[in-house]
Amino acid sequence: MEQEISILILTAITIGFVHTILGPDHYLPFIVLAKARNWSRMKTSIITVICGLGHVGSSILFGIIGIIFGIGVNRLELFESFRGNLAAWLFIAFGLTYLIWGIKKAIKNEPHKHIHYHSNGTKHVHEHTHHEEHAHIHEVKNKSITPWALFIIFVLGPCEPLIPILMYPAAKSSITGLIVVAGTFSLITIATMLSIVLITSYGINLANFGKLEKYTHAIAGLTILFSGIGIQFLGL
Repeated sequence: MEQEISILILTAITIGFVHTILGPDHYLPFIVLAKARNWSRMKTSIITVICGLGHVGSSILFGIIGIIFGIGVNRLELFESFRGNLAAWLFIAFGLTYLIWGIKKAIKNEPHKHIHYHSNGTKHVHEHTHHEEHAHIHEVKNKSITPWALFIIFVLGPCEPLIPILMYPAAKSSITGLIVVAGTFSLITIATMLSIVLITSYGINLANFGKLEKYTHAIAGLTILFSGIGIQFLGL
């Protein structure tokens, strides 16, 4: 039995790492939103870890329910597939909404000129943006909504390999094996997510976007939109 558990642990490490690497939806949303919303490294890490816990935790919960009530793997896979489709469409909707908001925000922040006439006949031209006037309002509206939206989507998004490949074989061996294998898979998945997010975010922060800086929200929305499309139509 110990040998079986050892093989399952190695499988959990491998699948957890590969599954995360091959699924850009596991890290791209955090990378682009961290850049667009100027999240600190600590905030980015916390949001990534919490969403990762929701992602693996929901599949573990449904897997345990399946084991307790004797629900077949095929039925659980159908339910996980339904959750996956729902999460993909939510990614698409969230990305599209954020893209539209980002475009509007960029347009509002376009510099424009006002001509001021004085009583002595002179005039001067004043160029400015509305960024300072509107930034605080938008930040208040969206600061707490964005992480919660991500968390909900990740809770609904299943870890497809976890139930059929890891949890049921582990459950047949022992409860301890189930806990160890599921925990290993979760740890590797979240650690891989966090590593990619932090390393990539560090590199992006060193880059100078110049005039594209005001479009970072729109770019973030477009990236999340494509992530959802990739999940739904390309099976990523």
